[in-house]
Amino acid sequence: MRRPGLSSALTVYDLLWRGLPVVLKRNKRLREGWDERLLKTPLPRADIWLQAASAGEAYLARTILAALSAALPQGARVRALVTTNTRQGRDLLERAAGELADAAAAVTLLPAYCPFDRPSLMRKAFGQVMPRCLVLLETEIWPGLLAAAAGANVPVVIANARMSPKTLARNLPFANLLRPFGPAEVLAISEKDAARFATLFPAARTKNVSNVKFDQLTLGETPKAASALASLLPEQSPFVVLGSVREQEEEQAARAAADILAARPDAVIGLFPRHMERLAAWEGRLAALGLPVVRRSALTGRAMPGATILWDVFGELTTAYFLSGAVFVGGSLAPLGGQNFLEPLAAGLVPVSGPYWKNFAWVGREIVQQGLLREVPDGRALAGALLDLLDAPRPREEVREAFAAYVATRRGAAGCIASRLAERLGFA
Repeated sequence: MRRPGLSSALTVYDLLWRGLPVVLKRNKRLREGWDERLLKTPLPRADIWLQAASAGEAYLARTILAALSAALPQGARVRALVTTNTRQGRDLLERAAGELADAAAAVTLLPAYCPFDRPSLMRKAFGQVMPRCLVLLETEIWPGLLAAAAGANVPVVIANARMSPKTLARNLPFANLLRPFGPAEVLAISEKDAARFATLFPAARTKNVSNVKFDQLTLGETPKAASALASLLPEQSPFVVLGSVREQEEEQAARAAADILAARPDAVIGLFPRHMERLAAWEGRLAALGLPVVRRSALTGRAMPGATILWDVFGELTTAYFLSGAVFVGGSLAPLGGQNFLEPLAAGLVPVSGPYWKNFAWVGREIVQQGLLREVPDGRALAGALLDLLDAPRPREEVREAFAAYVATRRGAAGCIASRLAERLGFA
């Protein structure tokens, strides 16, 4: 029986939501799918409901459902509602639904926007969907959603579960309110994450299953566009990529470019700002350092040795990794979480990163210890690290094989999660 204090807290939480839609509708992002968020458009009936906050979690949901489809016995069929909060997530889920349908998969994916977390709204949602299991991806702890699942006697599984020390500290003061609605099972990405979830939800069955993102990694083949891009580079010049550089690290990256060209005047720098609105600022900064700069869109033939190519064309960074001799991956010289350093590894290059890459902490510090990521403490060490890699490059195939071995020992989370979900759906 729910304690009176819990009922009162949920009532207050529900009342707080009463006036919020008027405010939230001013947000352009939230206006998309408004009728679904308020259940004016009913949610479909489904066997299982997965909540994927945004595009990253939607991609995880796609991988897990593909594994679930493979894990089901012949002839079994499962309807999976996957809700998300963002347009990017919804678009990805629409594509995934089409892919599963085209493959005649055992799982039918039903995309929708997630209802707002008002308890009364969530209770209505469970009445519409009537799932046998609710799956929350990564760190989705919403009181209204959890309480509605408990009220409907629907077991909750948190899959690919991760929780930082900061998130644990933020939730612990509300532990007594959350625990009665806690998950039945937590399938975590690491032992540390499993331990944090066990602290918050001691009654849950908690297990480390590794990270589904390892199941998503592939060793990329050289893109077809590589030859066209190579025609813009001097044939004998080393090519250094500064990728996904953020505004907060522009000064350090620009200085590194100048130092590299001072040491190797035959080199070409490929500078990829993370945000295109910074292009003009970059041109001014590079000109102040006396560096010749040309925009990628203005190149009609080969760039001159010693040039810095300011990339103002989307979608070519991954291809550039296959042509470069040394790579820096940005978002890592300031506390910004880091950008994707796995892409250059898949291309056979050991990337250089600053010390800030918490967004990819799931990969593990062993990636540095095994020589698959070169970490520098600050921008002053950046040029030296990149020059070292130019002077003593590791064979690309050797790097690719080492990366493949690193990933292989960490795969299997999607299959493990799929097996547990199949069991909860009655396909033991």
